[in-house]
Amino acid sequence: MIDLTRTTGQKLLFEGKHEQAVPAAMQSLRFAIEVHGLASIELVPSYLILGEASIGLGKLSQAEEYLMQAQWTVLKTPECSNAIKSKLHRNLGLLYAAKGDDEEALRHLADDIYHASEEFGTDDIRTSGGYFHMANVFFRQNRMDVADSLYERVTNIWYGYLLKIVQIRTKTPATPKGIPVAGDSHGLDEDGLDEAQEAEAIQVLNSIYDIREQQQKNKPLITAKISHALAMLYYILHHIDKAKEFGRRAVVSSEDAPNEELSRSIVELMKVFDNIMLSV
Repeated sequence: MIDLTRTTGQKLLFEGKHEQAVPAAMQSLRFAIEVHGLASIELVPSYLILGEASIGLGKLSQAEEYLMQAQWTVLKTPECSNAIKSKLHRNLGLLYAAKGDDEEALRHLADDIYHASEEFGTDDIRTSGGYFHMANVFFRQNRMDVADSLYERVTNIWYGYLLKIVQIRTKTPATPKGIPVAGDSHGLDEDGLDEAQEAEAIQVLNSIYDIREQQQKNKPLITAKISHALAMLYYILHHIDKAKEFGRRAVVSSEDAPNEELSRSIVELMKVFDNIMLSV
């Protein structure tokens, strides 16, 4: 029940439903206290969800209280995992970004990336959130070269992960040459994403797509890749109409993109969509 309520709370946060995330996080906190007591490191994930929800609601003082409680628990727990430290620093980064303290936000997000990389690797979807939020800070500063490179890294990480899921579902051959796949599969099955990760992928990839669309100097290869990533995501989520929509956008962009392997991969995915529509 602890994991279920936390996953629900995290999913609601990625969907922008901050107020609705609070009851789920409070429920997970109560369950964790009943099982582990008041001073356990197991309470920290619930505090972090409550902190992030408070940031989203603009209640920064309340958010700081939750995050300071989480930080105190982490500091007094030498055996605390890098995964929890990563999430703590990510939320502290979001708090300072909301306060307008970009320097402190970037410091915490760098710590987030460090601990996530230690736990999962530098190119894991669980590390990518740190890159994404760091990119957002640079984007607000109009430091577009840095922001663009970070957004591209996030895109590549999700692209590689989603591609593996699609390959498993469609029984395609190994990754085509020239298409980077980040990290290993971590025992990836055909589902591959929990509810929170699904919501995160939707939020992150659509945000990056919107930014790419608004840029005056639109780069076809980058647009094709983010469109292809979204097509794969919506295919995995069984939203075939949306998958086809982004697949068509990927095809259009790839016509101007000098990457034959990427273009071929997009066309193969579109054939999968056509087969699905024919079988309905």
